[in-house]
Amino acid sequence: MSYADLVLLHAPSVYDFRQKAILCGPVSDQIPSSSVFEMYPIGFASIADYLERAGYRVRIANLAVRMLNNRRFDAGAFIKRLRAPLFGVDLHWLVHAHGAVEVARLVKQHHPQSKVIFGGLSSSYFYRELMQYPEVDYVMRGDSTEEPLRQLMVCLKERMEPASVPNLVWRDSRGTVRENPFSHVPADLGGVMVSHYTNVVRSVLRYRDLVSYTPFGNWKEYPITAAFTCRGCTESCVICGGSAAAYRQFYNRDRVAFRSPEAVVKDVRQIGRFSRGPIFILGDLRQAGDDYAYQVLNLLRSSRMKNQFVLELFNPAPTELIRQMGLSCPRFCLEISPESHDPKVRRAAGRHYSSEDLEQTLGDALDAGCGRLDVFFMIGLPRQTPQSVMDNVDYCEYLLQKFEGDKRLSLFLAPLSPFLDPASLGFEEPERHGYHVLFRTLEEHRQALLSPSWKYSLNYETDWLTRHQIVEITYEAMLRLVRLKARYGNIPQKLAEAGEKRLQAAWEMTHRLDELLADGSLEEQLPHLKPKLDEINAYPASDRVELQLPVGWLKIRPWRALWSLLTGR
Repeated sequence: MSYADLVLLHAPSVYDFRQKAILCGPVSDQIPSSSVFEMYPIGFASIADYLERAGYRVRIANLAVRMLNNRRFDAGAFIKRLRAPLFGVDLHWLVHAHGAVEVARLVKQHHPQSKVIFGGLSSSYFYRELMQYPEVDYVMRGDSTEEPLRQLMVCLKERMEPASVPNLVWRDSRGTVRENPFSHVPADLGGVMVSHYTNVVRSVLRYRDLVSYTPFGNWKEYPITAAFTCRGCTESCVICGGSAAAYRQFYNRDRVAFRSPEAVVKDVRQIGRFSRGPIFILGDLRQAGDDYAYQVLNLLRSSRMKNQFVLELFNPAPTELIRQMGLSCPRFCLEISPESHDPKVRRAAGRHYSSEDLEQTLGDALDAGCGRLDVFFMIGLPRQTPQSVMDNVDYCEYLLQKFEGDKRLSLFLAPLSPFLDPASLGFEEPERHGYHVLFRTLEEHRQALLSPSWKYSLNYETDWLTRHQIVEITYEAMLRLVRLKARYGNIPQKLAEAGEKRLQAAWEMTHRLDELLADGSLEEQLPHLKPKLDEINAYPASDRVELQLPVGWLKIRPWRALWSLLTGR
């Protein structure tokens, strides 16, 4: 294989998921990727673009997608054929804790002279523990590591110790772990994410390797792509490890860094060159103020893009802003996550608005011509009881009645799983928010991911819900909601039947696993249950199917992308 200066590797959640017998549960039903969590962070593309513009060659290899789509794919043999002085492994989401470390071990096994660097929010949080693994040479802290990585590349090329590289944690020649100042937290993002999507297309052609750059397993069938508006967040939701409070305390970011409206829409145009799929504008546009939101929307309107846009709100929005969304982004999809129907639970989770304001926004979105309206509720929140969860399903029926069964209204309910985020307020101040944190260390979380049931992967309980209750009420409530949506015609009957089959089979299997654990025969019986567990995990998740927007028969545009590269247009 051709040489690169840096290879960025994305691992599956559990490295040997193809051999392990694990009931994954509904942990990823409402995201595009599967329970393998094969979607790599967009930071990979940003880093690759930045370093390529500085003269370095960077390759991305999504091992998780390769392993998911090809049962015979040998990750170790693939890594052995790679050539680079530095391998980067992302540990952004903690759900990759097992796979990421195992991939680092493979790199060291096949390339003992190469260095391994970890990055991402979870790496930044657990950096001291990561440096205890002999396979890890460096950890780069922070949410904007493009420039520090460039400086590290210079040090590697010149064979210098990286004592001056900001944000870097490293091991010196005597084996002592050193922590450089965590000082690179840029407020201006003008120099990053300049042409990252164009660079991905160029790299696919250079390495003749589309699979390794594929964002998630079925992306070619549903090519949804994201455009970021910022780094950081203005909200302090209790369960989120990417909240404003988490960024202040652990990632040295006191203020959100916003990309310019022009940069956001430039991303949109880059995406439109290779994809007809939906474009998700990530982040509430009002975080930077109403003027910023209107600027982005006006630029989107003038871009005349035919892709369908997905916009999100963190809180209810003024009617005029939603009207502008409809004018700028015809058939737009709008997402909002009130977390709970109960204002008391909602406030305890960090969402401070009334149900009346929520319903006004939902009505405004439907009136503005949105193509679909997604409303997300969650299980495992502060002050939330089993009865509250079931009352939430009743509230979903109330919304369906209020909006006369509008087929554009999509309602979702899912557990907070598998982990309460480290760095979140709930994790850091559990007693204040009613949480009981069961795992604290990185290794504890790594081992939890190997549990035979998602019930035992959960790293928390609350004053109101035990792990057992979270699992039981999750299946009961999700089954009831699937049936409710089918009754109102919001999802097709066949999709509802598939969703029911999956949920019912998984629920029964959790009880079976509990019984085997209680009588001490789980370890002996687990290999025999693997085929059934794999079958249950492979059942279609009705929520994930429901979340897919129509794309049409021509989903990706490879020739248009190639023409843009050749002509610079």
